[in-house]
Amino acid sequence: MTQQIMIIGLGQFGMSLARTLSERGVEVFAADIKKNLVEEAEMFVAESVVVDASNEQELIQIEPAKRDTVICAIGNDSRDASIVCTALLRQMGVKRIIARANDPMHQRILKQVGAHQVINPDYEFGKRFANWLLFDDFIVNTRITDDLMLTEVRVLPSLEGKTLMELELPRKYGIIVAGIRVGANRKIHRPDPKEPLTAGSSLIIVSAEDAIARFAEEVNK
Repeated sequence: MTQQIMIIGLGQFGMSLARTLSERGVEVFAADIKKNLVEEAEMFVAESVVVDASNEQELIQIEPAKRDTVICAIGNDSRDASIVCTALLRQMGVKRIIARANDPMHQRILKQVGAHQVINPDYEFGKRFANWLLFDDFIVNTRITDDLMLTEVRVLPSLEGKTLMELELPRKYGIIVAGIRVGANRKIHRPDPKEPLTAGSSLIIVSAEDAIARFAEEVNK
């Protein structure tokens, strides 16, 4: 069954999210208070509508509780509206609410009024970009949960010929190697703790965010 996601707020973040999810086969329902943004989104989403998401009666009419996930992506210029919208979504019984925050205080309030998950796209991008600048052997850096990151990192010369057993990554850094990408076809294989790491391969790791920086600093010495 096709996943159904409602996105409320079609600024740069919301519009990009709506387009990308639509391209990946998700049934996206998009809403915004601005007609021009709704008209832009209707070119690629399943349905789009003009709505004031801080107005309870208008929000009820678009039936957010019918969707698998509702993302409140209202931007920086409507902080109060994002809080009211999130609270209303929770009251309406939405199964999964993801809300966009602008700063730590906004994040705490959104959690308190009912968001199941809160994201700060600018903050997250800044951290990922910093890692990319400092550790250019990072290939992928994706948040799984509030506490865990999924990262792909190239096997550096300092790691070549060593085994995962020798490196003791769980004990030293709290890092779990979930897979190893090797060979010309770049397929991901189950890691063998006794197999020496080779040049050209990469590790798929799961860890806390601070562990990635500590690991990268150590292997780059």
